[in-house]
Amino acid sequence: MRIVNMYYQRDTQSAARLTRKLHWQRVMRQRTTDLAGDFNAPSSRWDPRCQVQWNDALCAEVIDKNGLEVGNDGQPTHYWTREDHDGESVIGLTLANRPITKWFILEDDHTTGSDHNVIQWEVEADRQEVTDHERVVGLDIAAMTEGDVAAGAETLWAELAKERAHLDAECTEEKVEQEAAWCQEATSSVLNAMAKKIKICTK
Repeated sequence: MRIVNMYYQRDTQSAARLTRKLHWQRVMRQRTTDLAGDFNAPSSRWDPRCQVQWNDALCAEVIDKNGLEVGNDGQPTHYWTREDHDGESVIGLTLANRPITKWFILEDDHTTGSDHNVIQWEVEADRQEVTDHERVVGLDIAAMTEGDVAAGAETLWAELAKERAHLDAECTEEKVEQEAAWCQEATSSVLNAMAKKIKICTK
């Protein structure tokens, strides 16, 4: 399971919204991902009392493109005071790409001093996660440095990488992110194919 913490704010120097530069489909590609935090995006879509919407377009796009469920039930998650005026809003959101079975705001004994409420939620367990939890599988990385195993791993990596273009000083930020994602996937492929699998059993 992956939990991604969100804080939607402007960069202090460029005033750009850095979260707009993220490749959200990569962030959410894992089978079980929860996205939660301060979205700074009032919207009638998750707050029926909202009268002025702003910053909500990106959030709505991420929800729709990735089929996310909104856990919020309309309760205020943020309280504020400005120029002697008090207000409340729903900008602390909980999103998931699987059913959210429980969502609630914790009571006063969980206060943090922040003007945001503390939120707790539960999601539907993924069957594969339950299986993985019951039988944890590890990889013996140290043994891969020896003899035929090391040579085989090196050969497999070379085979996977032979079609990859090399990065240079002119490459874009997107190319770097793509290469990092490929390296992660290729490393997993080599380890799964060549490393000895070990099982860790609880007593």
